[in-house]
Amino acid sequence: MQTRKLGYSELYLTTIGLGTWAMGGGDWQFGWGPQDDMASVRAIHAALDQGINWIDTAAIYGHGHAEEVVGKAIKGIRNEVIIATKCGRVWEGDSREIGKSLRADSIRREVEASLKRLAIEVIDIYQIHWPEPDEEIEEGWDTMAKLVKEGKVRYVGVSNFSLDQLKRAQAIHPITSLQPPYSMFRREIEEEIMAYCSTNQIGIIAYSPMQAGLLTGKFTKERAMALPESDWRSRHPFFMEPQLSINLEAIKQLGQIANEENISLSQLSLAWVLRNNEMTSAIVGARNPQQIEETAKASEIVLPKAKIDAIEEILAWRINNI
Repeated sequence: MQTRKLGYSELYLTTIGLGTWAMGGGDWQFGWGPQDDMASVRAIHAALDQGINWIDTAAIYGHGHAEEVVGKAIKGIRNEVIIATKCGRVWEGDSREIGKSLRADSIRREVEASLKRLAIEVIDIYQIHWPEPDEEIEEGWDTMAKLVKEGKVRYVGVSNFSLDQLKRAQAIHPITSLQPPYSMFRREIEEEIMAYCSTNQIGIIAYSPMQAGLLTGKFTKERAMALPESDWRSRHPFFMEPQLSINLEAIKQLGQIANEENISLSQLSLAWVLRNNEMTSAIVGARNPQQIEETAKASEIVLPKAKIDAIEEILAWRINNI
């Protein structure tokens, strides 16, 4: 599988990384519904078997549960995988309420808890999950820099930061990576952020490149409308009318291009994201081995310019009709 250098770091990530958001389970505010932990472990092992060399997780996924699943899966093979996790979202005990903190003492508690749940001695990439509260960014980022010096983490990155917030953090300590949402349906970073990251040697890791499963082509209107309340997607505009019908029509057209290339829509979606050299890697979620075996193959797909142009026409149609 292809690898790309992550920003200024010495890490080379496979262009497909395994995301574990769904593995956190459904018993929290942004859960994906019930999950099978053993299936999650098998999916992680299948990803590694496919050549994927890194896993992305976060403390808040299932209130620590996803990190625990990852810890179990990598036991005995820690040196074979790069681990990325996140901080900045907190909770108390069994509470479903999610708090936001980038205070130094909070981040220090979080990193120790993550190390324990993952059962590792150092985190390869430690990321601020969300730039909230905004007024605590400087304190939080300064703390992250200190964690590097102390050897608890190797590199530090950010997620969901605006251009201004990136500049504020970069002035304190070099940013290794940015993890933004990026897909055919979410292209905001193309305006300014992608160029800034390229200029400043900040790697970009796309999350939700298949738009939370929408760009897999497996959603129908009936399935979207039947999502359980425990699945956060049931409350997202992309999965609700009037956007849902427009999205599904665009997906139908994109599916025709995928068929012409003899690939799946999931693979088309990932290959489109990875067409940018500025993009280090794309995170794909999986709940079972079969899902990751399909999407991992997208690492080797290069789309012809004519197909990229055709995709642009479809995406322009979608924007004009929303």
